[in-house]
Amino acid sequence: MEIGPIFRTLLRNKLGVLLIAIQIAFTMTVMINAIFIINERTELVNTPSGMDDANLFHINVIGIGDDYNEQIAIADDLAMLNAIPGVIAATTINSLPVSGGGSSTGVRLEYDISQPSVGTAIYYGDNHTINTMDLELIAGEGFSELDVPYRDTNGFTNAAKTVISRQLAENLFPERAPGSVIGEYMFLPAGNEIQIVGVVEELVAPWPTSSVFHRSMLVPEIFLDGFSIYLIRTEPGQRDRVTPEVEAALVAANPERVVRALETMDETRADTFRVDSSLMVILWVIIGMLLFITGMGIVGLAVFSINRRRKQIGTRRALGASRLEILRYFMLENFMISTMGVLIGAALTIGLSIFISTAFNMPAMAWYYTPLGMLTLVVLGQLAVFGPSNGAAKTELAIATRSV
Repeated sequence: MEIGPIFRTLLRNKLGVLLIAIQIAFTMTVMINAIFIINERTELVNTPSGMDDANLFHINVIGIGDDYNEQIAIADDLAMLNAIPGVIAATTINSLPVSGGGSSTGVRLEYDISQPSVGTAIYYGDNHTINTMDLELIAGEGFSELDVPYRDTNGFTNAAKTVISRQLAENLFPERAPGSVIGEYMFLPAGNEIQIVGVVEELVAPWPTSSVFHRSMLVPEIFLDGFSIYLIRTEPGQRDRVTPEVEAALVAANPERVVRALETMDETRADTFRVDSSLMVILWVIIGMLLFITGMGIVGLAVFSINRRRKQIGTRRALGASRLEILRYFMLENFMISTMGVLIGAALTIGLSIFISTAFNMPAMAWYYTPLGMLTLVVLGQLAVFGPSNGAAKTELAIATRSV
């Protein structure tokens, strides 16, 4: 069996073997944790908002004139926007999903404020908001026009009704079906009572990395503070045609305000996840570089080892060793080095994963990442060493003898 001779040979070149094993271990550790982070970020970036993002855009309106009446302006604007050909629905809302900025609150099922609350994002909209967002209402109903008051003071909402996301319903009532929570009451931090009238399948919060990302509530209320966000949903394929028409109509409708920041929901998502997208590209580049450098290191060690052992190769060939046996010898040698590296790398990988999960509040890495990473590095080692090993196996006996 060749394992014994190979092991003794490796002991004579401990430094080179150790350096390659450490390089393999380091590459494996970084690669696995980087791929885990990439997969987590990819899942986050691709998380559905619950809305019809492809056909949605939004625009901001800021009142600046002394005679600017925001309540009348909002009513006129919404009537005008909903009448534009190609517009399915338009609404006013305080913030947008996956936008990075918005409002949050805590809700509880008891009036006692000493009891723990469940955090949730809170959106303020009107009776057209659910239709405009194209939210999937899985239980209950939305709001009527009579449910939507205007409010011009700071503080907690005075709304009497709310539509909540499925995730919030499951957090508040863990043992009940979403449809069974219709009619139940929640309490806000100020102690006011609000009734659940509807549940939507999905409505994410403005903050993708927040623990409340899938917990949201929508209340019927328009806050008058001089700043309005209009969200508009168009018919499929009409968004790009409608956006300049909407902007021009809003500018012409009232001279006592500024109309700005028109953006599609696709652009909003891209802006919010720009750092994540850049991070994923950087991590893929790092992974590729590490794999390349590790592969070149394995090739270098193999070439160096083969060149030092030309006499041994010639002797074995003279004694009748076939090319396949020579090839197998060096492939097995690399396999032993790679195995040593991936075993060290497995321990480092698990340790780094635990640190990342603890320090950055990320979910624990799935068990299969480590064995898949080990297999990848072993295969990389075999592919890298195949060329030099195959060249050594083809060495002619006469050339090997003259090289002594």
